[in-house]
Amino acid sequence: MEEKYMVNDILEGIKGSLKTFESVITETENTNLRQTLQEIRNSNETFQYDLFRVANLKGYYSPASQASQKEINQIKSELQQ
Repeated sequence: MEEKYMVNDILEGIKGSLKTFESVITETENTNLRQTLQEIRNSNETFQYDLFRVANLKGYYSPASQASQKEINQIKSELQQ
């Protein structure tokens, strides 16, 4: 399997696990467990971002286009209502 496909597969897998962590964390009452899960999630997010940067530099992954300031302000406004 080509490196490009392996990297993209890992990125997709991490994205899925981050969504799972989000759900589990919001439903966890035990403070110690919640903190541990948040630490693991944070570590996974850091790894995902580092791998994304490498993939982007190698041309393996193309991020979404940059949002304009107008689009950012519009979304911000909608979320604050």
